[in-house]
Amino acid sequence: VQLQASGGGLVQAGGSLRLSCAASGSIFSRNAMGWYRQAPGKQRELVATIASAGSTRYADSVKGRFTISRDNAKNTVYLQMNSLKPEDAAVYYCNYRGGYYLDNEYWGPGTLVTVSS
Repeated sequence: VQLQASGGGLVQAGGSLRLSCAASGSIFSRNAMGWYRQAPGKQRELVATIASAGSTRYADSVKGRFTISRDNAKNTVYLQMNSLKPEDAAVYYCNYRGGYYLDNEYWGPGTLVTVSS
């Protein structure tokens, strides 16, 4: 599975960005796609995930501000980020897990989100 992400950039605090990640290759019928982020000096952390059946999970820090969605026909996941804060600045990585136990895991190259205060 190959992942191609887009949509990062520079935004002022309070602004919005939308990230996209398209999966290609040997797509699993059962899968979960999502976003993780890593800020300088910090560990990579979960932002949000969405399963192929539609269930979602969010980090507490982004609940109510970020929305994850997907287009199964396009094998694409989206992350709508609103009310961005400086602490949201990080490299955002697209993640794909597929298979019955979701144990086939792939990562995208990362896209930088910068939030100015």
